[in-house]
This record gives sequence, structure tokens and C-alpha cells, in this order.
Amino acid sequence: MPTSISDPAAARGPTAAERARADIEADAAAAGFGAVRVVRAADFGALHGARLAEAVTAGHHGDMEWLADTAARRASPQALWPDVRSVIMLAMNYGPRADPLADLTRRDRGVVSVYARGRDYHDVIKGRLKGLAQRLVARHGGDVKVFVDTAPVMEKPLAMEAGIGWQGKHTNLVSRDFGSWLFLGSIFTTLDLAPDAPARDHCGSCRRCLDICPTDAFPAPYRLDARRCLAFLTVESREMIPLQFRRAMGNRIFGCDDCLAVCPWNRFAKVASEVKLSGEDEPAPLAELAALGDEAFRKRYAGTPVKRLGRERFVRNVMVACGNARDAALAPSIVAATADEAPQVRAAAVWAASESMDAEDFRALRVAREPHEGHQLVKLEWARGDACRR
Repeated sequence: MPTSISDPAAARGPTAAERARADIEADAAAAGFGAVRVVRAADFGALHGARLAEAVTAGHHGDMEWLADTAARRASPQALWPDVRSVIMLAMNYGPRADPLADLTRRDRGVVSVYARGRDYHDVIKGRLKGLAQRLVARHGGDVKVFVDTAPVMEKPLAMEAGIGWQGKHTNLVSRDFGSWLFLGSIFTTLDLAPDAPARDHCGSCRRCLDICPTDAFPAPYRLDARRCLAFLTVESREMIPLQFRRAMGNRIFGCDDCLAVCPWNRFAKVASEVKLSGEDEPAPLAELAALGDEAFRKRYAGTPVKRLGRERFVRNVMVACGNARDAALAPSIVAATADEAPQVRAAAVWAASESMDAEDFRALRVAREPHEGHQLVKLEWARGDACRR
């Protein structure tokens, strides 16, 4: 009878690194993450840092000076933390229940980007990551650091190198399992874990994300000029919405989902399973949002990404949307906002009035308001509106 020979590798059982990997995968799935992959810190390519530096040099970061200030630390995980050996990348799905583009036709409603309709993902994901990291250290040792978006970490390139998905032509991560709707988080660890293969680009010849952009914010595939991006202009920018992009905003009052929503890979997307990340699908009436005072704004958007915008910039955006609606029913909201305490709200309201009122009504409003206006920004809008009405 022939003698059977045991596999030495099977006989010795899983290694410490393999056990750690199995535990983190099981814990991540239990915590609601849809994907978990690993990239070795030393394998993170220098190309990603070079591309960021090129974008900053071109000014594509807009007034996000923190991107320029932290570019060197973003260039590689080891630049941020020299002791890191492995980066565990995790993704949580936030797929919407309905097509977010459908609400863009409802001009009397204010559209908030899908990612900001529920609880702030920073809080939800970071809490889960901390729990995963603590269990990893308790079982397998090593040191860890946890990051979710706010630290100088290049999450999307890391997720691509780890195999979760690839950066599409719109520069966002695309997954064959979840489409474009993914939040990312990372656990940096001193443990040496087996890496996954990088993801391949599956965009092919598709240009849907580039062609739908209402402000032509992509100077080339895989390049984004934030200065033209409505997601940046409505959320990050502290200045007035540039005149050239106001009509293109439509009724978008926080972020823009256009390039994400048209991705063909979304046919594999799943509706968010995490209840905390699912918010209201029904967009609120602009008249209701325009009337929010500071306390009411903070109460309504407590715990959501919208609250970080602040009431002044939020209602600034609402006023632009009111002007684009060209709805007589919104006239009282616009007129009231021309006397608001916040200069950006007043300025945006003046623009909204110039877009939606007839010449006689606008002139009467200017006569009533402009002589008492002390802010140069608002005076400029009155002058622009008056010139347009001549």
C-alpha cells in the first residue's frame, strides 16, 4: 500500500500573519465593511505623490491649502508614520436607494449629495475602525494608527494599490462590486501582513463621468480641477460661488453626484446596509431651507456632514438654487435673505433676485436695500444685477 505524505505547510497551520489577516477580515465583515484589503507601505508607488504635486503646482486644489501643506506627508504612508509596514484599507458601501440625478429636475427642492444625507461618515467609520484596531492589537500585537479622510492619507490610491477598486476618470474610486459609492478608512500597522494585488483599471473608453460634469471640471481623464468642481465650490470653498458656475449649480446645495451617478459600474452597486449612513431621500423645499436661522440649521443637520459647512455658506448655496429655480413662489424667501445678517447670504440673495425678478421689482428692491448696504461684496452684486437689468 502506498504511503501518504502530509503537506508540511498544512501540518504547521496558519502563520501569525495569516491568523491576523483572517481575524481582521472576519471582524471587518461583522462591523459592516464591504471590503478589506492590504497593501505593504513600502510598495506604495511614488507616482501617486508625484501626481498630487503636479495637481498642486497647477493650482487644481483651489484654496484647499491644507492639500499643498501636507503634500509631502501624503506622498507615502511611511512619510506620515515611518514605522508602518502594512496598511489595511477598508470600504463601506453607501449606495443610494434611488437615482440621485432624478432630483435635479425638482427645481424648488435643495439637493444634498448622497454621502451627506445620513450621519457623518467620519464618526461612523472611525468608531468601527478603532474597535477593529484594538482587537487586532489585543490578539496579535503591534502598533496601529487609524485614519478616516481627515489625515494626510491618500485613501483612494491606497485602496487601488490594495485591490479594492481603481480610480476612475472622475478620480473617485470605482469598485466592480459597489460601483462609485464607497467610504474609505485605513488602519496603519507595524505588523507585516500579506498584501493583495492592485486593482486594474476597467474604465475602458467610457467617458460618461467626464461628459456629464456641469462645469467641465476635468481638464483631462483622471484629472480634476477643484476650482471648477461643484462639490468643492459648495462644500469646501469659503468664497462666493463664482458667477460663471452659479447657473450650472442648479438646485445642488451641498456637493454634486453627477459623475458618480452615471458610472456604468453602478449596476453592481448595493443599497447601503448601514442605517446610520442612509438619510432622507426626499429633498427639502428651498423655501424651508432658506428660512433656517443658525440654531435651526445646527439642530436640523446635527451629526451630519452638512453641519460642518455652517449656516452662512449653506444658505448662500440655497440662495443660488432659489435664483436658478426662477419660481415666483420663492420671491419672499429671496427678498427676506437680501436683509440677512450674513454677507454671503445677502450677496447670493441679490444674485437670485436679479435672476428671478422682473426689472421693475428688482429695481424697487435695490432702491430699498442698496443705500443701507455696507459690505463691498453685496454692493458688487447689486451693481452686477442692476447692469444686467438695463
